[in-house]
Amino acid sequence: MAFAARLIAWQKQHGRHDLPWQDTRDPYAVWLSEIMLQQTQVATVIPYYRRFVARFPEIAALAAAEQDQVLALWSGLGYYSRARNLHRAAQQIMAGGGEFPRDFAEVQTLPGIGRSTAAAVCVFAFGQCRAILDGNVKRVLTRCFGVAGYPGDKPVENRLWELAEKLLPNAAIESYTQGLMDLGATLCTRSKPRCGECPLGAQCVALGEGRIAELPTRKARAPLPEKETAMLVLLRDGEVLLEKRPPSGIWGGLWSLPEIAVGDDPAAAALARFGIEAETFRALPTVRHTFTHFRLHIHPLLAEARRLRPEARQQGGLWLALADAPGAALPTPVRNLLQRLNSENG
Repeated sequence: MAFAARLIAWQKQHGRHDLPWQDTRDPYAVWLSEIMLQQTQVATVIPYYRRFVARFPEIAALAAAEQDQVLALWSGLGYYSRARNLHRAAQQIMAGGGEFPRDFAEVQTLPGIGRSTAAAVCVFAFGQCRAILDGNVKRVLTRCFGVAGYPGDKPVENRLWELAEKLLPNAAIESYTQGLMDLGATLCTRSKPRCGECPLGAQCVALGEGRIAELPTRKARAPLPEKETAMLVLLRDGEVLLEKRPPSGIWGGLWSLPEIAVGDDPAAAALARFGIEAETFRALPTVRHTFTHFRLHIHPLLAEARRLRPEARQQGGLWLALADAPGAALPTPVRNLLQRLNSENG
């Protein structure tokens, strides 16, 4: 039995059939799920997806929302450029008439959508025969066909795209595509793969040659750089001061605590930037947060503001009740910190 036929038969019997974005041809639902699933596991995505569609049930509602509303619902899911691109794409679609594009090339012009994501949307929303190549699929193909080399390197990626295109079936494209995703997510996992249950075991090069642990080839990684920053936790009458981060970069567009360089005088910084005089700052336990390319050590400094100049309210900051602040569009470590403070004060 051919690769595609084995996979389709397996998916129908053993694949996932109860995900909240399945059994629909609504391109908005499919698109949203595919964006959320980029570099994020299904179990993590499901509650975010449900909250998101409850608040923004259609493209028009998403396009009309403020970016802060979108980021607040996305907060904690990570990779926030996905949310910003999703919002921009919804506005682009509405500006073009409100219909999600069906043309494969046009789908790829939407912010945040590359070749593989566009293909997945066209498969599940429109039944088009398109090849996908996400992380799960790369792992299945490299093992099954013994493709060595880091999949992120262009020559290797091109070889995998050639394979993905060549293997496409003539029918049941949705079951085939879902089967590829399901196999990589449930059986052909990065560690402890369940090869004995795999429908492709008889033709898997990596299994036959004892190379499962070697494939896909890992990228040589240098140790993660370590960075430090200090964040001011300025409280006044039960409120905490937040400021909006720049629209791009780490935590772009989110609200966060005012940030200063480690070693700077926090009282001087608070006075200079926000017109705030504060009691002596007290160091809170260091918070560590790991990004893809570096590890950040956050040193929170807590103080009660005792004098606030009138113009301080026009410095781009936002005072929120400490109890309400975790509901804003905050980076995960900042939200966790404020939730702990709120619990301690409660």
